[in-house]
Amino acid sequence: MRCIGIDPGTLRLGWGVIDLKGTALVHVAHGVIRMKDGAPLGERLVVLEKALIEIVATHQPVVSSIESIFFAKDAQATAKLGHARGVAMLVCVRAGMEMYEYPPSRVKRTIAGNGRADKAQVAQMMRAYAADALAIAATHLQSTPFRALAESSGAVVRRIG
Repeated sequence: MRCIGIDPGTLRLGWGVIDLKGTALVHVAHGVIRMKDGAPLGERLVVLEKALIEIVATHQPVVSSIESIFFAKDAQATAKLGHARGVAMLVCVRAGMEMYEYPPSRVKRTIAGNGRADKAQVAQMMRAYAADALAIAATHLQSTPFRALAESSGAVVRRIG
């Protein structure tokens, strides 16, 4: 089972790909798509789409997970984040993947064991993965449906962290 996790943004979008092999989460690849600061939003979204299409074609994940939207004090920043999420979701669904969303607190709780963990704690717990996008993918692969699938094949899935 290969999952791509996406931490959306309109200037930087983090992505990570993880395989679930038996009981182990195995790092495949990760990176950051950087858009040109100051470029019009539409142009940044085109760059984002093209880069994600290439990443998906290269790594061929079968399922995708993305951080759900949260509402910050800056409504305009939240709206821009929504645009990046929309592009990422569209690319993944067009590629035939199911899309799952996880709130930041669930990702932190899954990885660090604490929904109020700060980013430093999450990064420390993920050492080898060290990116929010990988944590989002790991959250999905640790979720109940996929744990049940692995266990039905005789594997015992452990929670990381």
